[in-house]
Amino acid sequence: MSKKIVILNGSPRKKGNTSALVKSFTEGAESAGNTVTEFFLSGMDIHGCRGCFGGHSSRECPCVQKDDMDQIYPAVKESDVVVLATPLYYWNMSGQIRTAIDRLFALEEGDGNLLRGHGRSSALLMAAEGNGFDDVLLYYDHLMEHLRWKNLGHVLAGGNGDVGDIAGKPELQEAYELGRAIR
Repeated sequence: MSKKIVILNGSPRKKGNTSALVKSFTEGAESAGNTVTEFFLSGMDIHGCRGCFGGHSSRECPCVQKDDMDQIYPAVKESDVVVLATPLYYWNMSGQIRTAIDRLFALEEGDGNLLRGHGRSSALLMAAEGNGFDDVLLYYDHLMEHLRWKNLGHVLAGGNGDVGDIAGKPELQEAYELGRAIR
């Protein structure tokens, strides 16, 4: 049975190395019959969480703020898999994706928790100039534990500072295979 996959792409570069991983993953996932929806977060108007605890998970757009997260909430609620794609910035995810993750909290508020559990899975795609992924993997593992999502794995592509550095590297095939394995 096909899965609904949402990709939150936290790269600021639409044609960068993270986006190349996303493209390969998407090709693999679609070849397996899955539906993929990508949100390129850098091109969206998403504000930081206010910490107001005013959200209501049962609403179509659960947050009190009205911005482009209103496009993401319904897709995440309907998803089977959420893929976090981001470059590595100072041993963590980019600000773009961290902001979106923080805002997903509105799906946990008010009328019932529509984010945690629900049979959802996740994968992590990352590109970086270096190879210091330990801290971000610790964060990702804790996030998966909190959300009660199954961790499908990750593709970590170090040594990719300039746009296009990832071309021809094995991590692109790994991303394709990770996407193709989702059934």
